[in-house]
Amino acid sequence: MYQLSFSFSEFMAEYWQKKPTIIKGGLFFDTPQQGFVDPLSPNELAGLAMEEEIDSRFVSNLNDDWQAEHGPFAEEKFADLSETNWSLIVQAANHWHPQAADLVAPFKAMPGWLFDDLMVSFAVPNGGVGPHIDQYDVFICQGMGKRHWRVGAKDEGQYEEVCRNSALRQIDSFDAIIDDTLEPGDILYIPPGFPHDGYALEASLSYSVGFRSPKEQELLSNFADYVLAHDIGDVHLHNPDQKAQSANGMIQRHDANLMSDMLKRATQEPMLIDNFLGCMLSQSRHQLNMVAPEEEWTMDDIMQHIQTGEGLYKVSGLRALYLEDNKNTLFINGEVFILKTGLEPLASILCDEEWIESQTLASLTSIPAAIQLLTELLNKGYWFIE
Repeated sequence: MYQLSFSFSEFMAEYWQKKPTIIKGGLFFDTPQQGFVDPLSPNELAGLAMEEEIDSRFVSNLNDDWQAEHGPFAEEKFADLSETNWSLIVQAANHWHPQAADLVAPFKAMPGWLFDDLMVSFAVPNGGVGPHIDQYDVFICQGMGKRHWRVGAKDEGQYEEVCRNSALRQIDSFDAIIDDTLEPGDILYIPPGFPHDGYALEASLSYSVGFRSPKEQELLSNFADYVLAHDIGDVHLHNPDQKAQSANGMIQRHDANLMSDMLKRATQEPMLIDNFLGCMLSQSRHQLNMVAPEEEWTMDDIMQHIQTGEGLYKVSGLRALYLEDNKNTLFINGEVFILKTGLEPLASILCDEEWIESQTLASLTSIPAAIQLLTELLNKGYWFIE
């Protein structure tokens, strides 16, 4: 089990979205004495990059000639590579590799809706993606090998973007406020807007635990899509008190206020906003390793499975959420599920845990509505049986 060596609460108070920092020995496996253990190997990462469903990139910078390719990659891609100046990157590795997903567990003190994915990078000496700025929070956890990192002061418009390759958004050089080398188990935290540049000193693996908040543009755009998809507000402005006006091209202030009020009403209905946010935030940005069963489960099938003493497992990366003041409504992968009164504890079981243990399942056998919901979730491929 992966664990952090520091207090997450203290870290949040001092560093979160305030300043970057390096935490030496910040992540370990089982005991501090054992240190960090890589959840996967470079060969396994290459195998993931060969899968069509998985988002991957190959970046090389030999002789300062920056090249970037998107996967999937054929096996031949890895047959004759140089010994320096390239890196392989796989997004959402936690969706596809169970042991890699275990590395995310210590960071679950953060809200699930903020978590984006676990990006894994393998780099040979001098391999990296160049200096750049991200607009999300990231914990870069060093695995095998060593990687040198530089971090600059927060972007206040002083950095210029350069185009060394159309697939890479890089900036020019910057003065470093952090200039250090990460070794296995070390963590570099970088808030949004701080330029950074890392390159491998030797063959190394890095694990980036990313947290991404929505932009105001995303909220507005997705809210408009939600309103249209659910046929909400399909009414025209009616103004029986409309007055004649002398200037044809003028928008009367009264008319503008009426339309402004229509917009405000749409965004001030608490239930509408709650449902929209739940649906939007419960959708992953990355493809899930989700497969619906060939034959649908029945409630009887679930009851028989419970008798075997085995549990149910949530698809890795699946977002299941509920609002603090309403545990009767669940939002799972953009869908809404209503819990009947009395089933509120099921919200925590489904949303806060990665699996449902056998004892918990056995306690639900006397509640048909709970078994019915589990059956539906299994048939959608959101939960599965090992």
